[in-house]
Amino acid sequence: MTHPPELGLRANWQQFWLLVLVNAFVGSMIGLERTVLPLLAEEEFGIAAASVATSFIVSFGIVKALANLFAGRLSDRIGRKAILVTGWAFALPVPLIIIMAPSWWWIIFANVLLGVNQGLAWSTTVIMKIDLVGPVRRGLAMGLNEFAGYASVGLSALFTGWVAQNYGLRPEPFLIGFVIALSGLLLSIFAVRETRDHARQEALLHGDKEVDQTPSFREIFVRASWKDRNLFSASQAGMVKMLNDGLAWGLLPIYFAMAGLAVGQIGVIAAVYPIVWGVGQLITGAASDWLGRKWLIVSGMWIQAAAIAGFVVLDGYAAWIVAAGFLGFGTAMVYPTLLAVVADNSQASWRASAVGVYRLWRDSGYAAGALMVGVMADAFSIPWAIWSVVIVTALSGLVVALVLRERMPPILQSNQQGPAQRRPAEGE
Repeated sequence: MTHPPELGLRANWQQFWLLVLVNAFVGSMIGLERTVLPLLAEEEFGIAAASVATSFIVSFGIVKALANLFAGRLSDRIGRKAILVTGWAFALPVPLIIIMAPSWWWIIFANVLLGVNQGLAWSTTVIMKIDLVGPVRRGLAMGLNEFAGYASVGLSALFTGWVAQNYGLRPEPFLIGFVIALSGLLLSIFAVRETRDHARQEALLHGDKEVDQTPSFREIFVRASWKDRNLFSASQAGMVKMLNDGLAWGLLPIYFAMAGLAVGQIGVIAAVYPIVWGVGQLITGAASDWLGRKWLIVSGMWIQAAAIAGFVVLDGYAAWIVAAGFLGFGTAMVYPTLLAVVADNSQASWRASAVGVYRLWRDSGYAAGALMVGVMADAFSIPWAIWSVVIVTALSGLVVALVLRERMPPILQSNQQGPAQRRPAEGE
């Protein structure tokens, strides 16, 4: 007789930590580019216009957003593991294309493939961890997942910045990408196990009325986009969060170079932001389980706005490192908490699809941000582009403050349930 899968971090710790490692590899792939590509645009391809230099982020953002959507829906239909493996297959040629690229259009094409990789692979590691831990520790699970991903983004950016300063912009910074992509693919094929049955078990334990009748994709899309006020709050905040990440990735390295910073110094600033972001999520993800989601998100959005303003108001290498640290801290308050909001406000039978819709809107912020700051920088100046992002980020926090309805924190909700209502093996 086959026993139903157990839910909880303790019951599934081996697969959970394996998925944390896999997501570290996912994050490392994007970190390869964060320091080097904006500088490569100008120095090797002679691209001066900011709107063109950030075009690789536009292609990446659009493709990743769509890949998120398909990853969520297909994960509900055919399972998570197949989507994860497919995502890693798209990563394999990316380092080679960047190394060999004869023109900027090849770089854009490489980022199309990277967008598919990030959308499919990162989405499925998120969904699989939500499946494994059940409802009580979602914030902690998302904090650990995003810590692994974004700490790896930062470390990879730091490493490639050091390599670029000492050996050149190509090919050396991208050689490690082959090892990262192959490692992620092999682990996903031979070690990761399917988790869709865990989601179905949660649905059964909680009397999910839709377990055998999942809503249509159109209905899920409408709910997650604007009909459900909590999901709408998360989707718009996620989009603006990635809008300011598009600024940090595509325009700030150019801004710092114009101010006279060396490539290695730019690499340090580019690394501090995602490292603080990643490590901070170890605290903020778990804190949202105890304190609730809403005010962590609101405060985090406003801290991000203030930190971005610091890049204009403050001057010099040390001051910009501090601003990058605050940007990372504000992001850590927001990022895993938004994912937890989506999980809280969707049912297990269609949660992967809801996560896919949220991540569609969130990662479309990459493209919107790159387009906005590129056009603003060309039409006015880079500082004007930065101020525009400050305003949008602050307003997004205000939307969350006015629209999102806070629910009882998951830990307290679990503690108030009677013995008959509580789920076994929640990993508490």
